Amino acid sequence: MNGPVARGRAANGPWDVWSDCTPGCATHGLPRVRAAETARRLAAFARAVRRALADGERLADPVRLRAHARELIAALGIRMAGASLTERLSVPGPVGGPGTLIVLNHISWLDIPALLAVEPVVLLAKREVGGWPVVGGLARRAGTHFIDRTDPRQLPHAVAELTALLRSGRSVAVFPQATTWCTADQGTFRRATFQAALDAGAPVRPVSLGYTQGGHPSTVAAFCGEDTFAASLRRVLAARALAVRVTTHPPLTGDGPGGCGGLDRRRLAALAEGAVLGGGAGRVPGLVPGQVPGHVPGRGRAAPRPLPQQPVRHHV
Repeated sequence: MNGPVARGRAANGPWDVWSDCTPGCATHGLPRVRAAETARRLAAFARAVRRALADGERLADPVRLRAHARELIAALGIRMAGASLTERLSVPGPVGGPGTLIVLNHISWLDIPALLAVEPVVLLAKREVGGWPVVGGLARRAGTHFIDRTDPRQLPHAVAELTALLRSGRSVAVFPQATTWCTADQGTFRRATFQAALDAGAPVRPVSLGYTQGGHPSTVAAFCGEDTFAASLRRVLAARALAVRVTTHPPLTGDGPGGCGGLDRRRLAALAEGAVLGGGAGRVPGLVPGQVPGHVPGRGRAAPRPLPQQPVRHHV
């Protein structure tokens, strides 16, 4: 990345964002694998893509979608095992209750199959994702909802659509940074999608995505700036000991009208950003870890319930 940690800048409108990361940020942390292994991975990836696309509309079935996502990740030689095989990202709730808004940082096109390999939830993604080779086709067939970030007039409609999905009991994953960054500690969270969680009374699950090579942080999977899918795929195919880590953080939830214990979307976004990007509870002054902030006296909102202390879970 060029210069100090960037916070993003508006691109084609107030809702659109560009990252200051460039293709030059994506580098190998270990020597590349041999050419024969790269070729083997490419053939396996092509077969996995053909099988997934051949499923057509059936790809929206959660069982099939999860299986295909795992096959794609494995074909690329990416390690993803352990608790991710059994654990859900959605927050358990009562029958008929709202789904979970799952918020993640965004590094790569690999984020989408990595997420779906853990839990096949509905995705809300920027319109450009639908045009990405391979991943775009899979995302469309999986029922992804696309939004146009260049047109702020679409914002109320997108928030209303997301609210309806959450109220229907479906969990939805979003990338509030609105673009990709080369590491997991950059960017800021846009607030609009958090309003949908408040309106639906839905819990928010912060999730961190990170890539490593040989156990050390790596930018080789980053897909930023003017990078092309072909160039990114070549790097990933040649990456040695690449692993994706999906880390779930305690959910943000609470009692009271408006959802999330009386938080407004600004504070809810800041709290989620702190968890996902590594700042933790310290990003919201006065916050006690494991508990959402209480209501402001005199505003008529019920105090939130303390959240049980939950371990941060890693899916490696």
